[in-house]
Amino acid sequence: MADNDWKKRLGVVFSTNPDFSYTEEASEQVETLDPGKQNLRVLIDRKGRAGKQVTLVTGFVGTDEDLSELARTLKVKCGVGGTAKDGEIAIQGDFRDRIVGLLVQMGYRAKRGN
Repeated sequence: MADNDWKKRLGVVFSTNPDFSYTEEASEQVETLDPGKQNLRVLIDRKGRAGKQVTLVTGFVGTDEDLSELARTLKVKCGVGGTAKDGEIAIQGDFRDRIVGLLVQMGYRAKRGN
């Protein structure tokens, strides 16, 4: 059944070779850097959000699990909602100063953006 998963093979060109076997490339995970080596930027964004303010934390290098864990910690400490995807953390509201303080306290190198 696993060899017949057609959703993973979308976009693959047909082969007339009877010995052809489709192999899927494994996506490699980036290893998470130590907090002291991370260069994080904390900035505010309003674009595409109907005028609502969102604090963005960009520059995180690491796995998605570590990114979501850091986002969860920041959301709990600020008492607001947010999300972590595509290598950046979005926290609802303007919490730039508080988040920079929290990140520095955790050992990250963080700078306040705009």
